[in-house]
Amino acid sequence: MKLIIAETGVPPEALGTDWGTYPQMFEAMFTRAGATFDVDTRNVMAGDVLPEPGSDHALLVTGSPMGVYEDHDWIPGLESAVRSWAEAERPVLGICFGHQLIAKAFGARVEKSDKGWGVGVHTYEVVDDTPWGEGPSRFSCAVSHQDQVLEAPQGFSRIAGSAFCPFGALAHDTLPVLTFQMHPEFDHSFAAALMDLRSDRISAERSDLGQASLRNESNRADIARWMRGFIESRV
Repeated sequence: MKLIIAETGVPPEALGTDWGTYPQMFEAMFTRAGATFDVDTRNVMAGDVLPEPGSDHALLVTGSPMGVYEDHDWIPGLESAVRSWAEAERPVLGICFGHQLIAKAFGARVEKSDKGWGVGVHTYEVVDDTPWGEGPSRFSCAVSHQDQVLEAPQGFSRIAGSAFCPFGALAHDTLPVLTFQMHPEFDHSFAAALMDLRSDRISAERSDLGQASLRNESNRADIARWMRGFIESRV
């Protein structure tokens, strides 16, 4: 089974290479979850073209410091590819920027939220039936974002959300598309270092609360298993 990862961002250079690239974080996450995907990374920012969706392929769109509403020449092509993969009934997953890009590709509004930065571990209430089957009624995971999806795209259901981020997880009603605003691929130490790096943009109070929350466990391993199960059940 081949997992195509559309790389849409790179970790800040100031953080070094200890945690790897975003695709490497996902590969490590899926390995811990027991998956044996053949991973093929395509740097869409640099002009890499996504392959046509094969019968044993799944697509994952990573996070990025960019906004989906910004004028980058590779964004419209990626949106088109996401729709093509979904319509071909190949599994499509999106994380953070990927969540927002997929929502926008299907017609939703994405904007910088007036609630400011979401950082640390956030908890989401499950509000609809989930594509991964039975699970907890709430789950928590590290987040790092300002932009938010403001509505469910046509044909999608809101799976989970919070007061801070109502549209925290989305799933298409008939096509194999699943997206999360949170970052299950982030080790908590990476999330903490990223928050430190952005301390000039995040209030001290929010940073302190976020750093404290990262000392607790989260459901990142569960989300990884749900994503693995979602892919494997549809390939």
